[in-house]
Amino acid sequence: MRIIVADCSAVYSGRLNASLPMAKRVLMIKADQSLLIFSELGSYKPLNWMAAPCTIREVTPENEAENGEEGNASTTPKEATETEAMADSDEGAVGDSAVQTTVDAAINIDVAAEPLPEKVFRVASQKSTDVLEVTVQHVYSDETYDLGEDPGLTKDGVEDHLQYYLAAQIERIGKGAKLVRREYPTPIGPVDIMAIDGAGQHVAIEIKRHGGIDGVEQLTRYVKLLNKDPLLAPVRGMFAAQTITPQAKVLATERGFDCLILDYEDMKGTDDDSLRLF
Repeated sequence: MRIIVADCSAVYSGRLNASLPMAKRVLMIKADQSLLIFSELGSYKPLNWMAAPCTIREVTPENEAENGEEGNASTTPKEATETEAMADSDEGAVGDSAVQTTVDAAINIDVAAEPLPEKVFRVASQKSTDVLEVTVQHVYSDETYDLGEDPGLTKDGVEDHLQYYLAAQIERIGKGAKLVRREYPTPIGPVDIMAIDGAGQHVAIEIKRHGGIDGVEQLTRYVKLLNKDPLLAPVRGMFAAQTITPQAKVLATERGFDCLILDYEDMKGTDDDSLRLF
């Protein structure tokens, strides 16, 4: 992992054209050649980036100068002869040459007024024609770190965990409830939990971390299909989540579904009856 703090600008061209003016930013270059640009503003999302697979080329003024010199080889005898012939031209031509020299000098002064960048990163996507070019004017810090192999992120409280604990504590949906199975199949995919309540009626339970209207619509489709099975019907629906939006509650009630708020920390605590210090 290479971390560079620098004054830089950037231009992204391809499917979307975008640019960043010169400012102090952080450049992150990963081992897979991807480059990300961060600023003090925002949180985790970079201002611009080029994701792998891509190729990155680092160019410095010295490299460009060397390439330029190689491209401009020494003049040939024919070119030298033509140059001498031009030097022997009339005074009017000499005067025109002097004017041109003055114009060229003025242009060179304007170019020299703009400082050369320390380096330029050209990152090209291997899947498209997209190119990200980052011009670095001044480098404050340039460090490389070997982060080693990352074990990955372990998430706690995801939908699968909620499903596991609710299946193990199925009476949270009502006294006398029994579990039929998790991931009960339907023609359009499995419903999270199928259970039988204390009255002997089947209950299809859809679980979300944060319940919204989309989740209610999903449960509606499951219940409609399950009620076509004479061995299961009537099937009622239950929408279970850690949080449920007011709009989702209204829609669920209108569809005849029950809503259940899941307290994940409490569910984890009742999963194990052994004594705990913390």
